[in-house]
Amino acid sequence: MAETTRGRRSKVDLLPEKIRKRLDAGLRDGSITQLELLDEVNALIKAAGLPEETQLSRAGLNRYATKMEAVGKSLREMREITQVWTAELGDKPTGEVTKFILEMARSQLFKALLAESEGGEPADVGMIKDAMLAVQRLESAAMASHKREKEIRAAFAAEAAEAAEKVASKSGLSREQADAIKREILGIA
Repeated sequence: MAETTRGRRSKVDLLPEKIRKRLDAGLRDGSITQLELLDEVNALIKAAGLPEETQLSRAGLNRYATKMEAVGKSLREMREITQVWTAELGDKPTGEVTKFILEMARSQLFKALLAESEGGEPADVGMIKDAMLAVQRLESAAMASHKREKEIRAAFAAEAAEAAEKVASKSGLSREQADAIKREILGIA
């Protein structure tokens, strides 16, 4: 969360790591009020010998807490969505889960590019390059997933064909009839 304020980093961003971790833990924990947390963090700042101007204000702490809550909410929502889809796709072939993840990634990339273009500023060449690389990697992953899925299906069909051939032979079918069943399972005309 290294957000800048009018060209400079926020007071929270400038805090030593130990103090910032305590602030973040206090906000996540919620066992004390923001006012109590503010007093505790400012006491830590004073004890660390930092200048008076590094003390946090109630408004500054509230802005940071609001940002943290927004990030936390987004993470919780994504976790819930993931759990729902994992439960839904859990017994599906791995390819279906991979397709879903790839589609989510494409969607997020599109949203990021759309937000960039709606800002009215010229597109960042670095972001476009990174986006194109991300798309290439997503498509490569999709192709690898598709290939893996085809290989799995082919292996399963081969096993099923062998099993069907054995059952057909034991059932008294001729070799030609057993081969016909095997070819049908394997998709060979």
